[in-house]
Amino acid sequence: MLPAALILSAYLIGSIPFSYLVVRIVAGADIRKHGSRNVGATNVARTFGKLPGIIALMLDIAKGYGAVALAKWLVSRPEWPLPIATDASPWHSQSFWIALAALIAVLAHMFPVWLRFHGGKGVATATGAFLAMEPMTIAAGVIVFLIVLIATRFVSLASMLSSASIPIFLHYLVHAPFWSVVLSIFIAIAIIAKHHSNIARLTQGTERRMGERRDPS
Repeated sequence: MLPAALILSAYLIGSIPFSYLVVRIVAGADIRKHGSRNVGATNVARTFGKLPGIIALMLDIAKGYGAVALAKWLVSRPEWPLPIATDASPWHSQSFWIALAALIAVLAHMFPVWLRFHGGKGVATATGAFLAMEPMTIAAGVIVFLIVLIATRFVSLASMLSSASIPIFLHYLVHAPFWSVVLSIFIAIAIIAKHHSNIARLTQGTERRMGERRDPS
């Protein structure tokens, strides 16, 4: 059944732990035991160098994009079993299923079955997902990210605020469908919640700024 295939494929694609795999291949190490212990590109870059970090970042973006692109293809198939309507019912809305794939891919990155549900914070995967959904919102979100990063040098704060801005841009900038906006709010909430340790360090004044490097140990 195509809806089930959409959900499963979004999870499987999103759960691929690229940051973990890149570090294993490059350094033979477990990223979960180094730096912030986060399975994400920022921790890879800080602990094992910029190139592995960039590779992990691009792969995480690609899997978010791929999950949404596949969902778009599935809902457009003649075999898609649910009639498409223009009312507010989620089950008959293409935008709902596409946005659901984005949400599932981000949650899969955060909670991958392959790493006992210990994953990253979802920013790069969400970036790829929204890039496939509405590229203009990512352009606006990147601007927010850069402004906050330049002003504060906190990657975590820039990530959270840019994530929070995406639902706003979806609604007011590109006038995205209702369910795209609603599920993007859940994505933003999940990303901010995953930054709980960063939020604690920000309030305590111990969060590291961009450029502060911790050696692998």
